[in-house]
Amino acid sequence: MKNKRQPDDFDIYVWEGKSDIVERISRCLASSEIGVIRADGMDLTQDQVSRTRAAIAIISVTVIDNSFGFKADEWQKTHGMPVIWVSEAPRAYDSRVYPPEYSHILMLDFTCAELRRLVLRVVGELHSPQSLLRADDPLIAESSVMRELLDESMAFANCDSNVLITGETGVGKERIARMMHEHHERYGKGPFVAVNCGAIPDGLFESHFFGHAKGAFTGAMLAHKGYFEQADGGTLFLDEIGDLPLHQQVKLLRVLEQNKVTRLGSTSEIAVDFRLVAATNRHLRELVRQELFRPDLYYRIAVIELHVPNLEERGEIDKLAIFRSIVRTILTMDDAELEYTIPDWLLNMVSHTVFRGNVRELRNIAERVSIIYRQLGNWNRPVIDRMFESLRDLRSEDENGAAGARKKWDSADRDRIIEALDAHNWRRQDTADYLKISRKVLWEKMRKFQISDNSTEQDEMES
Repeated sequence: MKNKRQPDDFDIYVWEGKSDIVERISRCLASSEIGVIRADGMDLTQDQVSRTRAAIAIISVTVIDNSFGFKADEWQKTHGMPVIWVSEAPRAYDSRVYPPEYSHILMLDFTCAELRRLVLRVVGELHSPQSLLRADDPLIAESSVMRELLDESMAFANCDSNVLITGETGVGKERIARMMHEHHERYGKGPFVAVNCGAIPDGLFESHFFGHAKGAFTGAMLAHKGYFEQADGGTLFLDEIGDLPLHQQVKLLRVLEQNKVTRLGSTSEIAVDFRLVAATNRHLRELVRQELFRPDLYYRIAVIELHVPNLEERGEIDKLAIFRSIVRTILTMDDAELEYTIPDWLLNMVSHTVFRGNVRELRNIAERVSIIYRQLGNWNRPVIDRMFESLRDLRSEDENGAAGARKKWDSADRDRIIEALDAHNWRRQDTADYLKISRKVLWEKMRKFQISDNSTEQDEMES
C-alpha cells in the first residue's frame, strides 16, 4: 500500500506586491510539476481562488496595507491554505516583526535552494497525517468520567467567566478549550487564539502580547496586533500559564482588570474584549503557596475550574476508541472505502500499555502503526513489537521521575480536596459545588486518595 500523494502535485499562488518575485519563483521551480500562479489581481480578503488540487500561497509583506483591508492572522481561516511570507528587505529578520502567524518566512533575497526547501517543508506539513488529525480527530468521550467532564464543560461554555483547565500533559486541555469557545453564543463567533506561555522568550513578551506600532524599534516595518488584540471578540487560550514569570503575570493581570492594551511604541490605549481560558499541568495553588504564582491572578483566571482526567483514568474504553479513530483517519485519507481489520494482539498491546504522555503519546503510536500498515500492506508484528518494546524501555528509564511527578500531583490534589472539605464541614455536596465537580467525582477522588470521615456515601445521602 502506497501513499498516492505526489510531492509536486500542488500549485503556488503568488501575491508579489512591490517585490517582483513571481518570475524568480517560476525559474527556481521550473524543473518540477509545481504550478506557479500570479495572484495579485485576486482579492486577498475573500476566497476567490478556484483550485482543483492542493495549494499554498507565497505573499510579500508589501501587499499588507490598509488599502487592502488584509489581516495576516485571518488568511488561513479565509483561504484554507498555508502561506509563506516574503520580507520587505533582504536578510531583515527580527522575530519581533514576525509574530506566530508568520511562521514560514523567506528573505527578499532568497536563493532557489532556500525556496525549494521551505516550499517542500510547508507541503509536507500540509499533507502529513498529523495535520489531518488536528483537523479531523474527533473528541472521544465514551468513558463515564470523560462524559461527565464534557457535560460540565458544556454547562459553562456559554458564560463569560474565565476558565482554568488543569490536567497532565497531553490529556487534551486545548480540545476542551476549543469546544467551550465554539459553543459560546457571542465569543464563539470570534477568533480562538492559542498561546503557549512556556514558549514566549522573556524579552519578547510585550511585543507578542501587546503588539507594536510601526517604527517602534529597528525593523518594525509593520504595525502588529498582539495576542490580546488578536483575540478581541473571541477567546484567548493561554496554555501552560503556570510557566509565566511573576513580572509577566502582573502585566496579564492588568489587562484582565482594565480590558485595555497599549502597543509598544504607542501611547494610545486600545479596548479589548475576550474570554480567557487558561490551562496548566501544574498545581497553581501550590505555586501560590510557594509565591511563584500571584494569588490575585489565580483567583481572576480560576472562576470556573475544570480538570481533564488522564488516559488511565479514562480507561480502556477510551484508549481503544481513540486508537481506532486515529488509525481509521490515516488509513482512509487516500481511500475512504479501504477495508482493514486491526488484529486482537495489537488492540491488546494498546490496552495494556500505560501512555504517560496521554492522548498525545497514544496519537503518535497510532500514527506510527498506521504508517507501518500503509507502507508494508500488513500489520507487521515484529516491527510493531519492537516499537512497543522501545516505548517500554524509554518508560523504564523514566519510571522513577514519572512516578515522582504523578505522586506530587496526586498529593497536591489530595491536599486541595481535604482543604475544601474542611472549609465546608465535610459536607460533600457543598464541597463538590465549591470545587466545581460532581458529587460522584468527589466521592471517587476521596476513595482514590483514601480520604475518609468514617461515613459512607450512602450514610450522607440518608442523613
